[in-house]
Amino acid sequence: MAVSDDELSAMAIEELDIACALPWPDMKSVAPWGDSYTGFAPSGREVEIERRYLWAHEPEGAISVEVEVRHAGAPTGAEAKALITSPR
Repeated sequence: MAVSDDELSAMAIEELDIACALPWPDMKSVAPWGDSYTGFAPSGREVEIERRYLWAHEPEGAISVEVEVRHAGAPTGAEAKALITSPR
């Protein structure tokens, strides 16, 4: 059974929610940083999940949180992004 694009998109959004739940002080201390790991889609197929915390160009001091979920070994997949600004 193949992992569908809809399944990859749903996983990317779910992983983005988890990535954005990191408290601001922790997020700020790890930027710029990223990691990748192997996981399993609900269908049971193996996928690669990549998470990145990058300094955004605008607004200054914001962090771009990016998550990509792709078929294991594939160069591209579904991506979800969020822009997190400093709580003031």
